[in-house]
Amino acid sequence: MSLQAAQAPPVAAGRIRMTYREAVREAIRDAMQRDPSVFLMGEDVGAYGGCYAVSKGLIDVFGEERIRDTPLCEGGFVGAGIGAALAGMRPIVEIMTVNFSLLALDQIVNNAATIPHMSGGQFAVPLVIRMATGAGRQLAAQHSHSLEGWYAHIPGLRILAPATVEDARHMLWPALQDPNPVLIFEHVTLYNQDGELAATAVDIDRAAIRRPGSDLSLITYGGSLPKALEAADQLSHDNIACEVIDLRVLRPLDMATIVASVTRTRRVLIVDEGWRSGSLSAEISARIVEDAFYELDAPIARLCGAEVPIPYPAHLEHAAVPQVETIRDAVLQILRPS
Repeated sequence: MSLQAAQAPPVAAGRIRMTYREAVREAIRDAMQRDPSVFLMGEDVGAYGGCYAVSKGLIDVFGEERIRDTPLCEGGFVGAGIGAALAGMRPIVEIMTVNFSLLALDQIVNNAATIPHMSGGQFAVPLVIRMATGAGRQLAAQHSHSLEGWYAHIPGLRILAPATVEDARHMLWPALQDPNPVLIFEHVTLYNQDGELAATAVDIDRAAIRRPGSDLSLITYGGSLPKALEAADQLSHDNIACEVIDLRVLRPLDMATIVASVTRTRRVLIVDEGWRSGSLSAEISARIVEDAFYELDAPIARLCGAEVPIPYPAHLEHAAVPQVETIRDAVLQILRPS
């Protein structure tokens, strides 16, 4: 049976509906069908079907040569992916969780990100690395952190954080066309979410306004986007119109979209599941001050993860990262301070 038949998503009203997990799988399948130099490698991506079942069934379609199970050695197989990219292949390397990517930090930062520069542009590293990120699944501290802000600090890397089914489906192919390494961070709480596909392509240079508004710019990405949208919906019942910006591209940051929104709303809340100290939210806040300080009618506010390792118990994990209710309360504190 073909993968298309085995995994065919339902079609409603002329549109395709699928889960985020299915969208990532479809993106990989499509890329591998388009380009024979594309292959997937990582821990348990083949016979097991992936830790989050993203690659389930792909080995039956493409075989072990293109769906490659690797040893439990992130430094080794990320290095192999870099070598394959240098040799003209288009590897997709899956790292099971962002925490484990630290075992390949030397390969990513000192090799993948620097070889094009150090070679004077003679060598390209068209490598895509996918990894799960974030909290919300009770996977404890060594599997639940949000470290994408660390990687967004590194020149030579493009950092993507698809938060919608459409972005999960359509970001991979343009990422594979980039001659420089691209890291894609998939939040663990999004895999089961579903949605409709309307677009056939997405821009991996630009942020997206997911909800227009006039009272406050609510800036976020990844797993915090659905929470921000729900909070904005609740606030609309109090006649508060939040403009929700999905960053989706963490490096390079799309400051044009951010500044345009801030100029309209004049108030800002940045929601970032990562730790507050040295965070991506701090960088965005600094750039807004540099580029749009005189457009602001209130201080920039940030809502970030608690400065602790992510706890295992569900109630503590919930308390450690931004939630709908804490986003809503933070907005109210900006607009209606007590």
